[in-house]
Amino acid sequence: MIAFDPVCKAVMTFVVGKRNQKEIDLLIRTVKERTDSNIPHFTSDELDLYEKAILKIYGTRKGIKQIEVPPGRKAPKRLPLPDLIYTRVVKTRVGRRVVGVDTEVVFGEKDAAMKSIAHSPVSSHINTAFIERNNLTIRERNRRLTRKTLGFSKRKKLLISSLNIYFGIYHFVKTHKGLRTQIDQKERKWMQRTPMMAAGITDHVWTLSELINLYVFSWRVLPLAFGDYPVLSVPMLPVLS
Repeated sequence: MIAFDPVCKAVMTFVVGKRNQKEIDLLIRTVKERTDSNIPHFTSDELDLYEKAILKIYGTRKGIKQIEVPPGRKAPKRLPLPDLIYTRVVKTRVGRRVVGVDTEVVFGEKDAAMKSIAHSPVSSHINTAFIERNNLTIRERNRRLTRKTLGFSKRKKLLISSLNIYFGIYHFVKTHKGLRTQIDQKERKWMQRTPMMAAGITDHVWTLSELINLYVFSWRVLPLAFGDYPVLSVPMLPVLS
């Protein structure tokens, strides 16, 4: 499972394990730790465990006593924060075939959710297309995740280590065409950027040697390169998968 920001193409965090409540709680909690005071606009598929995790991490107990609860029902333990926006993509399937796609606003006002999407520089509607494409990219570049192969990981620890190295290269070394910025319109010159350049964490494309030297000689800042980067102060619209 990963939390992906489609604006700067950064994988904010990942969790290796089953899609159960414990692991999803960890995913959302880590997203909160790695973002600043701005509450992200979350989008996910229809798995209801995300709703429970987001409410648990971004919910509040204030105002519960003022809620009128119908007879026979229990009062909620937590309420979503006023600025919290969580939208969901619901796919209707017949067998393995998707025959319909609907969207819904789970937390927050619909107008606020639509306004947030309208200000997004990468999309004009609620969708999970970005994270689905990123999942494909991860599978293409990491043979441990390729379907129907003998190269799969036999140990969880080795898979996590493999993903840490991959995301270090993905974030700092590998440029992304969708992140390039034009520096000369007449000569059509572009500055290539990595996800961490787009997020403001670094100012240049790293070489593989820089990344390896960081791993070998600077173990104290090792998490920065391998998936555990510092607080991100840019507005986030994480997509969950």
